Amino acid sequence: MPTPKDSADAASFRLFSAHGTLQLDCMTDILLLAFIFLIAGVVSVPVATRLGIGSVLGYLVAGVVISPVLALLDVDVHAIQQVAELGVVMMLFLIGLELEPRYLWQMRLKVLGLGGGQMLLTTAVVAGLANLLGQPWNVSVAIGLVLALSSTAITLQTLTEKGLLKSPGGESGFFVLLTQDVAVIPILAVVPLLAIPELAGAAATPGTGGHGPSLSLVEGMNGWQTAVVTLCAVGIVILGGNYLTRPALRFIAVTGLREIFVATALAIVVTIALIMVLVGLSPALGAFIAGVVLANSEYRHELESDIDPFRGLLLGLFFITVGAGINFALLWESLPVAIGLTLGLIATKGAILFLLGTAFGLRGPDRWLLAMALSQAGEFGFVLLSFSVANAVLPTAFADLLLLVIAMSMLLTPLLFIVHERVIMDHFINEEALAEDEIEEPGEVIIAGYGRIGTIVDRMLLAAGYKTTVIDYDSKQIDMVRRLGARVYFGDATRPDLLKAAGIDRARVLVVAIDDVDSVTQLAKYAIHNFPDLHVIASARNRHHVYDLWAVGCRDIIRETYDSSLRVGRSAYEALGIPRAKSRKMVEAFNDLDHRAMLEVADSYDPALPLEKNDAYVARVKEMRGPWEQELGSRIREILRDG
Repeated sequence: MPTPKDSADAASFRLFSAHGTLQLDCMTDILLLAFIFLIAGVVSVPVATRLGIGSVLGYLVAGVVISPVLALLDVDVHAIQQVAELGVVMMLFLIGLELEPRYLWQMRLKVLGLGGGQMLLTTAVVAGLANLLGQPWNVSVAIGLVLALSSTAITLQTLTEKGLLKSPGGESGFFVLLTQDVAVIPILAVVPLLAIPELAGAAATPGTGGHGPSLSLVEGMNGWQTAVVTLCAVGIVILGGNYLTRPALRFIAVTGLREIFVATALAIVVTIALIMVLVGLSPALGAFIAGVVLANSEYRHELESDIDPFRGLLLGLFFITVGAGINFALLWESLPVAIGLTLGLIATKGAILFLLGTAFGLRGPDRWLLAMALSQAGEFGFVLLSFSVANAVLPTAFADLLLLVIAMSMLLTPLLFIVHERVIMDHFINEEALAEDEIEEPGEVIIAGYGRIGTIVDRMLLAAGYKTTVIDYDSKQIDMVRRLGARVYFGDATRPDLLKAAGIDRARVLVVAIDDVDSVTQLAKYAIHNFPDLHVIASARNRHHVYDLWAVGCRDIIRETYDSSLRVGRSAYEALGIPRAKSRKMVEAFNDLDHRAMLEVADSYDPALPLEKNDAYVARVKEMRGPWEQELGSRIREILRDG
């Protein structure tokens, strides 16, 4: 993330260059620019999502597509990028809200060891390679520091989008990114010490026109003074989050005005970012600290819901500017060199992360996820290169080439995630499938899934003397229940060959109690169509899942929480003073009518259509709802009157 000392570019909020054809004070120009960016995102992201390549790559490609238009309008893409990086700040704030301080403290060794090791090893290896290629030692170290950082925006957004942020590999990647944000502080102190006297008179910011210096509270201070001011700033963020934010939010909440609460939430994030920038720290780091401080706040969920839409829009804008900021003229001039450096960077960082992940206990697809997710250079590299040129560390031409390498590595990251999902994950899934247990003595009842439902069903059947074959795909769950003496086989119950080994052709009953909704429907359909004499009992997640199962031919369907909901309703009746006998009859009346109503509307439901487009089903429910409620009310009143 940029800091006020980083570059002249950071102070610019001009969206169009001084000599450009457009001026910011013209409403038409602002609306035109907003139209271009919004249409680019609205068109590209749904297409990318439909193709299965993810929204981040969609935004990046959109930026590449509109870059000629922005160049024609002489738009200052780098200035827009500075504003859009506020989305990264918001993302770190929201992530901080999800983490309790105690958990972060427990993970401190992993943060320092894995993250610190990545920074030191990557800097050393990249600097060594640059030195071997003929660069002076000080330039080599600067290159190593710039390229050691990874993209917080692309990595965390993609991990979140694919549901991998909470996985061991995703969490490890987050800890590395957090360490990198902390490492910004010493990097900014080290880079000026690497200055080359010959460049001192010609320092300029690469890819920009150069703007005036920005405001900084630590400008001109010595080391210890800067450290004191920096610690004070962090203390203000922590103390403010603990003692000022809650009363302020409570005061705002009393007004009952949603827009004021939204404005307050945004003001909190912007204020934190401003404080961090003024003392030369990463605003993303400050936002993360504030999020962790507020993790136990009663306003946490409201803050999340208010900030998240702005985070999404600003991150999308940031990704578009990354794609639009690629210098294609320079790319064509130095295509082999740029591609070679980009692929070399990804391979080098990926190898280092893979080895570190292995050393810190990651196995299987998780260490590949860590290596592939963080193998790119990061958005802070743009600013750090400008800072290096301004401090006479890197020549402008070489910095422009590195800018191109950083942008290209970020552009390739979503493709690496696709490779991980479709190649690495499939490989390990197939490898695990080969290690499935052999089923030696098939039972007359097959239970697919040994979770909340499968466990109880298995115990009931065993108590009655029936032999069961239980299959589950959660190795941790199986290890635990085997220690308790349960007989469970490891395997994917949706695979026909495993079902055959389980004796499905001889079994009398199949109980489908898998957690995944689609897998339940898939298995029920396969069993019903291929083994018509087999009685299939399927666990349904909700009412609409019941209709999906009904459509594939299943007729013995149990809703997961339905029976417990009836029992809660009966207890509520009794708590209100209704005798137990009458309460049971009232519950039976509700159950009878609900069961009958579901059968009557089931054939109107089309499982191939989403609920909002199931017009025949919606019409049938509306038609039945009035008479159903009247009949239910009449039966309940009759029970209360006559018993």
